Amino acid sequence: MRAHSSSETKPETKPETKPLTVLVTGASGGIGRAIATLLATQGYRLLLQGRDAKRLEQLRISLPGDADHRILVADLLNPAARRTLVQTCRDEMGGVDVLINNAGVSTFALLSDTSDEELGRILGTNLLAPMALTRDLIPLLQESKRAAVINIGSAFGHIGHPGFSVYGASKSGLHGFTEALRRELGDTGLRVHYLAPRAVDTALNTDAVNGLNRSLGNKSDSPERVAQACLRLLEGAASQRRFIGWPERLFIKVNALFPAVVDSALAKKLPVIREYAQQNFPDLKGDTP
Repeated sequence: MRAHSSSETKPETKPETKPLTVLVTGASGGIGRAIATLLATQGYRLLLQGRDAKRLEQLRISLPGDADHRILVADLLNPAARRTLVQTCRDEMGGVDVLINNAGVSTFALLSDTSDEELGRILGTNLLAPMALTRDLIPLLQESKRAAVINIGSAFGHIGHPGFSVYGASKSGLHGFTEALRRELGDTGLRVHYLAPRAVDTALNTDAVNGLNRSLGNKSDSPERVAQACLRLLEGAASQRRFIGWPERLFIKVNALFPAVVDSALAKKLPVIREYAQQNFPDLKGDTP
């Protein structure tokens, strides 16, 4: 006698996809705010890092799902503060899936007008802090099956531009770091991305920078365009290197193959560049800006 099998079967349930937790450094700045806003609308859970608690909190409560997000006040140049941030991500937030190294500073000035303190601030913020934070978070990131690091670079990291020698050096270093780390982690599941915008319209641009861009015909993009590119990287399956803006992407290739051509083109623009650099710091004599 054959046993009867039950015709009732339990419906197959799909496992819920946990929203990715994304740490955005420099979150209250122009690009950081745009990235946070876009990712929040897409359902990501955000950890918003910065040094100004009031600005970070204003950003948090403006985001969709504001209760799901968290602000993390920390100076990334301070090793102790950085360790506390990582510990908080581990113990209180349950981990991190994505790190977006967005925090950055820039000074439009000739090298002769740049102090030791300013050299350290730019290189520390744009290069050393992302390297150290990434190193500290790698063990935590590798616990995620969808782990990623996105380093926000700059076209000036690939085209040396007068007036931005220190900034360009910091971003060039960030690109080199990203490339080496991507290869170093090539046999792991951790994706390492590099995103290089051209000029971006943010409140950090001084009148001199805006004037220079107008005089030289340099195009710029909105922070929202950078955020969209960042989202596409997150949605990709493999590590990527992406540049934003045309003809800047062409100039980067020309500069790599025929640097003398770019040398000649920029040499003709030096008087204008020097004029605006002096407007930016009219009384600067090697002191801290």
